[in-house]
Amino acid sequence: MTTAAVQTPKTTLYLALELSNKTWKLGFSNGEKIRIKTIEARDLPALREQIEIAQGKLGLSADCVIESVYEAGRDGFWIHRILESWGIHSRVVDSASIQVNRKKRRVKTDRVDVEALLVQLMRYLGGEKKALAVVNVPSAEAEDRMRVDRERERLIHERGAHSSRMKSLFVAQGLVIERLNDSLIENLDHLCTATGEPLGADLKEEIRREYQRYCLADEQIRAIEQEQKRRVEQATDAAYEQIARMLELKGIGWVSSWVLVMEFFSWRGFRNRQQLAACAGLTPTPYASGDDQRDQGISKAGNRRIRALMVELSWLWLRYQPDSALSRWYRERFAKGGKRMRRIGIVALARKLLIALWRYLEQGEIPDGAVLKAG
Repeated sequence: MTTAAVQTPKTTLYLALELSNKTWKLGFSNGEKIRIKTIEARDLPALREQIEIAQGKLGLSADCVIESVYEAGRDGFWIHRILESWGIHSRVVDSASIQVNRKKRRVKTDRVDVEALLVQLMRYLGGEKKALAVVNVPSAEAEDRMRVDRERERLIHERGAHSSRMKSLFVAQGLVIERLNDSLIENLDHLCTATGEPLGADLKEEIRREYQRYCLADEQIRAIEQEQKRRVEQATDAAYEQIARMLELKGIGWVSSWVLVMEFFSWRGFRNRQQLAACAGLTPTPYASGDDQRDQGISKAGNRRIRALMVELSWLWLRYQPDSALSRWYRERFAKGGKRMRRIGIVALARKLLIALWRYLEQGEIPDGAVLKAG
């Protein structure tokens, strides 16, 4: 009589979700077998049912550990929060980090994608931490706070679009308008084209409607900015206190302070400067293959708002903090070079300045040689 080999029972259910607007593709595995199912998008009862069925089909107990993963995208983080509330260990990953076949024509279906995501989840939990780039999920409160300035940013683009549209309509009639105001709109009936003819009736109505939209966007921008300043002045919690502290540094205004704190410093919990620079996409990307070695520039894989802001803030730092150690470092290494060298240098300064501001908020360490605002 032969004795069957004793096997360790599988105690983990792996779950991958491939999300789309109409359907969700679910991938389940116990580490050996894979089960694929499709449900209607956002059908949470069906999701729970399929999880329970998968536990039975794959020989797992009802109280087994469930590890899940899905790609960050339009659906945001509400799914992550639902899964966590169910006792499931959820991970949201950067879609750009998912490994793909490099063939020119590769198979691309939801089933292939969910299977690949499932395999990478198992590799990640098996100790291969580079298999997935896990996103740091903000709390619901931190996510909500980021909306204020993002809405302001969109409204500024909308206002600019309305302004450009009206000026273009005037240019098409041979008129160059420098400023848009109520007086201009009130005098539309008295304006003439470059040929001396009155403006068309439909053109005037279009300009009036466009100006109304311009004024609405401008009004909402001003309301948001007033609300932002009010919150900082009251400083009801740690995030607003951080903004107030940032404002003490000369050369840093309330817009920069708000974005840096709400998008970056208040909730991400960076452990070191490498994580900080990588999250902003300001880390170098070397290329070395045989004798071919070169620098490909920064990765640009992080938060684009922070990256663009830090480059702009670095130019302002050179202007308002000329005696700081960072400004002296930039002048010694890059200021005497050409335009290209100065552009490279300003990105390097942006990375160093971001780290210095982080230390300023976390450790109270004022950047070397930096000046605080008077009063």
